[in-house]
Amino acid sequence: MRFVDEYRDGRVARALLDDIRATVTRPWTIMEVCGGQTHTLIRQGIDQLLPAEIELVHGPGCPVCVTPVSLIDRAIAVAGLPEAILCSFGDMLRVPGSAEDLLQARAAGGDVRVVYSPLDAVEVARRNPDRTVVFFAVGFETTAPANAMAVLRAGQLGLDNFALLVAHVLVPPAMVAILASPGNRVQGFLAPGHVCTVMGWEEYEPIARDYGVPLVVTGFEPVDLLEGIRMVVAQLEEGRATVENQYVRSVRREGNPWARRVVAEVFEPADRAWRGIGTIPSSGLALRVAYRAFDAEERFPWIGGEVHADPASDTCIAGLVLRGRARPDACPAFGTDCTPERPLGAPMVSSEGACAAYFLAGRPKLAGVEAR
Repeated sequence: MRFVDEYRDGRVARALLDDIRATVTRPWTIMEVCGGQTHTLIRQGIDQLLPAEIELVHGPGCPVCVTPVSLIDRAIAVAGLPEAILCSFGDMLRVPGSAEDLLQARAAGGDVRVVYSPLDAVEVARRNPDRTVVFFAVGFETTAPANAMAVLRAGQLGLDNFALLVAHVLVPPAMVAILASPGNRVQGFLAPGHVCTVMGWEEYEPIARDYGVPLVVTGFEPVDLLEGIRMVVAQLEEGRATVENQYVRSVRREGNPWARRVVAEVFEPADRAWRGIGTIPSSGLALRVAYRAFDAEERFPWIGGEVHADPASDTCIAGLVLRGRARPDACPAFGTDCTPERPLGAPMVSSEGACAAYFLAGRPKLAGVEAR
């Protein structure tokens, strides 16, 4: 087993880069799904160190970024109710809704509170029995166990004033949607290590088999990512398509059985609209019938209409970025009309967003791309 420092060791990284250069013989396009991986790749300049034959594209692995405007509008509507308290992780507060964001809703008098765990929101509900506390449950499979536990804990405490506004999305259906889309260029994936820590990689095996693409479960340190890229390139060059695990210190094939059980008890698969992508069948989670009493949309059915994918913008190309069709620095608004202080799209807001990764790394706009 490696020491932790070796995952940031320049000598190990150089050896992996040399191995990749010695292995690759033709162009390949590889997608990293996770926003945390994107930030490491861009911050460390790994994409610029790879041989020219390897193109990295960024996937929809930022749950904040793919939450539709209509769901954010629902959260804002809840925040405006005098009888309600809206609890959320901090990175959702500045994601634009159709007219404002949650930060603006709080400034206008809405009771919006930042919490660090859904169990914190349960405690807010316990301390405020006369008000309904709604937790904005955004995330991939990684955060689903904690949100499921919050529902179970609220039930144990008899808190009928706690609810979730569920915006959970699932990684495998999104990967299938990308592979099945017309004009897809992705030939291999770095699969998200944190999601697979919870869920394992069994769900990815049919994807590798049916679409003939290698998937490597990969961690987040620079050496993790270089090793994952090397493993994907080796499969591509050898004509193999299977699931391999680079993140051996954290991930097992079966994942975390306890976490999977608690998620399956509280949630069930549901169709979900993805911001910038569209509706993907069975790509989200919804509360099971037995737990619908904790569903904010059941509690406040009038807060919004149908949840739908958002229309494309003439200026912001966030949808293309989330589908791996364009890089953030190819956007005409990048770094000018769109910055973390004045974001046009969610990928510039979130700490996992690809646009924010490019901006924070000081990447310039591509030559020839004019601001509008």
